Amino acid sequence: MKIIAIGRNYAEHAKELNNPVPSTPVIFMKPDTALLKDNKPFYHPEFSQDVHHEIEIVLKVSKEGKHVNEKFAANYYEEIALGIDFTARDIQTKHKEKGLPWELAKAFDGSAPVSNFVPKSQFADLYQINFNLDVNGEIRQQGNTKHLLFSFERIIAFVSQYITLKKGDLIYTGTPAGVAKVNIGDHLEGFLEGTKLLDFYVK
Repeated sequence: MKIIAIGRNYAEHAKELNNPVPSTPVIFMKPDTALLKDNKPFYHPEFSQDVHHEIEIVLKVSKEGKHVNEKFAANYYEEIALGIDFTARDIQTKHKEKGLPWELAKAFDGSAPVSNFVPKSQFADLYQINFNLDVNGEIRQQGNTKHLLFSFERIIAFVSQYITLKKGDLIYTGTPAGVAKVNIGDHLEGFLEGTKLLDFYVK
């Protein structure tokens, strides 16, 4: 199982970090040790003073795919979930300044919480899905999949040109605006169309 993540897939998030809006998907990866399931607590790493939350829709790949045509890409996932791409922003900023990869800022242990998955068939329109992240009872991030720069199908088709997708792989599809620092003691709750799927603390 591998975790593939898409950066800057909502224009407003790209703008809030003063990043250019991409013309093709921005891809990075996390190891399986980044995965955090069952609403277990997130332990704030000692190596960063500025870890940010990034709430995202997550796709679970349902079958192997290589060089997938975009018009068939919807056949390669059947379930979606909520996930958080925790990012050590201070480390990422230093690495970006030097033109270095982001892995230390993105791929550390526990940096990819994910909720239980739900069938995509539950949703009348996959591009009208509301989702949000509350921190300590206050809405911090709100998104709707209609604002995706690159659709789920476009992402699957694009990634599969370079990396073979396998059953069980997870694709984090990007975060809306509103990312911010988390602190020890924070309570994070993630909602998908009003249903709470994420509920955990930072320790």
